[in-house]
Amino acid sequence: MTSFTEQLEKIKTQKGFIAALDQSGGSTPKALRLYGIEEDQYSGDEAMFDLVHQMRTRIITSPAFTGERVLGAILFENTLDREIEGMPSSAFLWKEKNVVPFLKVDKGLADLENGVQLMKPMPNLAELLQKAKAQEVFGTKMRSFIAEANEEGIKAVVEQQFEVGLQIVEAGLVPIIEPEVDIKSATKAEAEEMLKAALLAKLDALADDQLVMLKLSLPSKPGFYQECIDHPKCIKVVALSGGYSRDDANAKTAENPGMIASFSRALTEGLSAQQSDEEFNALLDSAIESIYQASST
Repeated sequence: MTSFTEQLEKIKTQKGFIAALDQSGGSTPKALRLYGIEEDQYSGDEAMFDLVHQMRTRIITSPAFTGERVLGAILFENTLDREIEGMPSSAFLWKEKNVVPFLKVDKGLADLENGVQLMKPMPNLAELLQKAKAQEVFGTKMRSFIAEANEEGIKAVVEQQFEVGLQIVEAGLVPIIEPEVDIKSATKAEAEEMLKAALLAKLDALADDQLVMLKLSLPSKPGFYQECIDHPKCIKVVALSGGYSRDDANAKTAENPGMIASFSRALTEGLSAQQSDEEFNALLDSAIESIYQASST
């Protein structure tokens, strides 16, 4: 079996969740601050990315972090270019930890228009996908943002996501399509109705060999995305924590059978650079277990 076939089988059939370890330039200072490293403790992007790679390496090399409960991990391109214990990061994840590697490919969000933020252009996407494929990366992730229930805006988001998603499928990878709905939006439930209709129309139009995953905000109505979960072209529907605490995000994930977590901040909540390895590993183990249980409903 090729690694892609093994990875696909794992994502399709095994219980667990996906760790989102893909904070990029804009969100890295906040991630480091939450980890106990203030901005006055480093200078410049290179030092910042060195520190965040140390944090991610500590998580990934922890005995708590294995493919038994963690199905996959989403990496930032800077992480893909680095090594963990002398191996390329994606190879370490897959070969040493049995965790399926994904890569964040978007370049951030454009300005708000029609109640949404589309993705910025990705001029080097083809080369990035080639690099990812060469490093046994299974899939990609790209995020758009929906601030309110605006039909025109939501259709544009889904259109763009699937247009880029098909390029990713053509390159031999599985895209995670992420149209995040703002959990604080006054029209969240209405936006989700519009989003689900647009997503199902696009899923129905895919060919048999075009497979995608969806990453969605935890819905206002439990079980709301069941049709997406059951869709033959959708391998998995994963949930983003979207600003909820870990406990709240876990509770909401458990209310949506078949939906699994793909948390970032809710996964690393409470971890700190100042903790001993024993404390750090115990806390990470407990976080992973709680997210695993919530994803196993």
